[in-house]
Amino acid sequence: MKRLDFLFFDAGGGHRAAATALSQVMERQGLPFEIRLVNLQEFLDSMDIFRKLTGLRMQDIYNLLLKKGWTLGSAQVLRGMHVLIRLFHSQQVRLFEELWRANRPDMVVSLVPNFNRAVCESLRRALPGVPMVTILTDLADYPPHFWIERQDQYLICGSDKAVGQARALGHPESKIFRVSGMILNPRFYEIAPLSVEDRAAARAKLGFSADRPVGMVLFGGQGAAVMEQIARSLPSRQLLLICGNNEKLARRLREMPHAAPMFVEGFTKEVPQYMQLADYFIGKPGPGSLSEAMAMHLPVIVERNAWTLPQERFNADWVLEQEVGMVLPNFRGIAQAVDGLLDPAAYARYRAATERQRNRAVFEIPGILERMLLAPVTK
Repeated sequence: MKRLDFLFFDAGGGHRAAATALSQVMERQGLPFEIRLVNLQEFLDSMDIFRKLTGLRMQDIYNLLLKKGWTLGSAQVLRGMHVLIRLFHSQQVRLFEELWRANRPDMVVSLVPNFNRAVCESLRRALPGVPMVTILTDLADYPPHFWIERQDQYLICGSDKAVGQARALGHPESKIFRVSGMILNPRFYEIAPLSVEDRAAARAKLGFSADRPVGMVLFGGQGAAVMEQIARSLPSRQLLLICGNNEKLARRLREMPHAAPMFVEGFTKEVPQYMQLADYFIGKPGPGSLSEAMAMHLPVIVERNAWTLPQERFNADWVLEQEVGMVLPNFRGIAQAVDGLLDPAAYARYRAATERQRNRAVFEIPGILERMLLAPVTK
């Protein structure tokens, strides 16, 4: 049985979620693979310069910035982080070499950015001939040295933009695989449609009127302070807000006076069920949230400005290109945007665009990995 190591971080939650979803699908398909989920942060703790300076792991700092909304200047922070990564590159390579020699994988699959150069170099030293695959969990790369490096490896890309970036760095066509989108949890494909009556009843249980639209507000697994601003700006709109691990935010929202019904949830694995009860989505242009909204046919309203994470700025362009929603310079204009989105003709157009999305990446990738292992593509 072939052994595959899936690499992830808990920065933001999307990398672990993608690794877990892909491993679940591969196990269900009965492929002859043993899959191990490897949190790279655990192997970098001994040299984590951020932890030495602040007492917090690198991934915890990232999650704190998201929770607080302290993302202004994140592009400059990322460049500084890349400087530190390059300074400690040799140490990373040594740590990863020990990992590969201990695990002896037949393939290494990276679902993380920033460290793919060290992963590839260490793998070549420890286990020559073992293939490395990077699955981009962003719609596009944010070069340089984010997802795609100039090195001999496979790349799995969920957009034409990412494929073009791989080609521009000299990767041959035989090493680039285009899939139909981002990895989604299989629950988004398995959820049974609700009848009109059942949907109305489920909405009523949350306090919503069946004859008025419901907006879902979701800002990733850490929530975001801007959710309070959005709720205050939409006092007459029914809102379903999911705050993730940010319990303080959830408590403040539950205590907030609101003229229309408002349901607040913390961390939950029932996002598909909640999205099934919503009519539109408000959030940041994260690849996971956007892909989930598309799977549930929810037109979106997202924000793009200096606070937007640099690796997510292309996603806002994608929203406009695909005509699946609206992009605001800031959420101060959210009330007017919701009015415009819910205009019957506009909503029908956006909704039809979401229904044209056909993302099956989580089911496409297992076969690609199998072909790489059992019948490797030549250069």
